[in-house]
Amino acid sequence: MNEYEKWEKDCKLIRQQNEKIMNDFAGWLEKSGLKDATINKHCWNVDLYINEFLLYEDAIPAKEGASYIEMFLGYWFIRKAMWSSVASIKQNAASLKKFYQFMLERNEIEADEFEELKKTIKENMPEWLETMKRYDDIDLENFGL
Repeated sequence: MNEYEKWEKDCKLIRQQNEKIMNDFAGWLEKSGLKDATINKHCWNVDLYINEFLLYEDAIPAKEGASYIEMFLGYWFIRKAMWSSVASIKQNAASLKKFYQFMLERNEIEADEFEELKKTIKENMPEWLETMKRYDDIDLENFGL
């Protein structure tokens, strides 16, 4: 089996595991009293993170993904998601905090990993938002607007 086939096989297994995790996460959100539309938005945001970003170059399981938040929100999401915006960065950060709180409660991650994720979001959010604004400005300039 070559490296690409191994990556594909690993990603397939992780996606199967993620399906169960996402079902459990949706149930966890429902129990917290959130509305269906809010639950769907959180799940959609998390799905992008765990099934696209974490599997983009490597096969990284969701429980190992808390430390990649800065690369995702500060770079990948801004450049790869056509719908990225200041508001969507904030929404994704909120969704990922909820998801990793859920993972902490399931003992899938350690408390210090969750605290580091929250700290990373808090400290880097202003920079991510500025990057998003600059990226939008560059796009407009490219089209002569």
